Amino acid sequence: MIDFRSDTVTQPTIAMRKAMAEAEVGDDVYGDDPTVNSLQGMAAEMFGFDAALFVSSGTQANLLALMAHCDRGDEYLCGQQAHNYKFEGGGAAVLGSIQPQPLANQADGSILLADIKQAIKPDDIHFARTRLLSLENTIGGKVLPQDYLAQAQSLAFNKGLKIHLDGARVANAAVAQNVAISDVTQYFDSVSVCLSKGLCAPVGSILLGDERLIHKAIRWRKMLGGGMRQAGILAAAAKLALLDQVERLAEDHFHAQLLAEKLQQIDEIEVDVSEVQTNMVFAQLADQVDPNKLVHSLLHKGIKVSPSKQLRLVTHADISRADIDIFIEQLKISLAR
Repeated sequence: MIDFRSDTVTQPTIAMRKAMAEAEVGDDVYGDDPTVNSLQGMAAEMFGFDAALFVSSGTQANLLALMAHCDRGDEYLCGQQAHNYKFEGGGAAVLGSIQPQPLANQADGSILLADIKQAIKPDDIHFARTRLLSLENTIGGKVLPQDYLAQAQSLAFNKGLKIHLDGARVANAAVAQNVAISDVTQYFDSVSVCLSKGLCAPVGSILLGDERLIHKAIRWRKMLGGGMRQAGILAAAAKLALLDQVERLAEDHFHAQLLAEKLQQIDEIEVDVSEVQTNMVFAQLADQVDPNKLVHSLLHKGIKVSPSKQLRLVTHADISRADIDIFIEQLKISLAR
């Protein structure tokens, strides 16, 4: 199958599978799994933090960050399109008793600083206490500029807020700007990084912060049922995700540009190539095209896409240039029917 649905479908590399089979393990709940400990130490140093915690998913990493920063009845500010608001099951509210205050995302994925200032609640018993600003980078495949992150950090500091980054694809943001990942994460008090998307690990995310935040997150992880035992088997692959897969993301970005350029030549599809910054292409189907029929037709040709009038097509390690050519050919055939 050629699968454009998401970079979460990436298969672990041969090297990852070998490392998993040979991983030295212990009991991570006791804190004595050497491979997990090595991964956490390496990630903390690489991203510029005091400590790190290996967890099962990006959703869990974000929830742990929110619960470590905020108490019951507190509030965090985020974008309307933020993953930890829109796509994570309402976990902050349901499990953390934390109120989200979603704000409008601009076309570039940012939140206006003026909107953030206005949303911060006064110190009054009638209001939830605003404790945290949460940003996402990349968001919808778009990169938040470095100067914007610096301004957001300054605003948060001056208003007494902590600032969290949902950095599920922060490696894509760094590669797109030709900077180190730590150059992006330096503006945040905590960061979640997904290793099982474009970085190809089979499972897992990293939460980064200071020692106090990570200590609280470990306790919340246990309460949420997320303590893992011989997790070094997974951490072995996660280490290779950080060591071997970051620079390779440039290939995914190149393939996304190529895909967008080829889609732009099809009459029934509208694509703005200039909007493609990383590994996501958004393609608007013409009114007469039925997305469900299109998806069904492509599936019979061994191609997976998610049904929508605006197709989100994601390039990743398992999408080659030849795969893109096959997709374009079969897409044209399906649209002509």
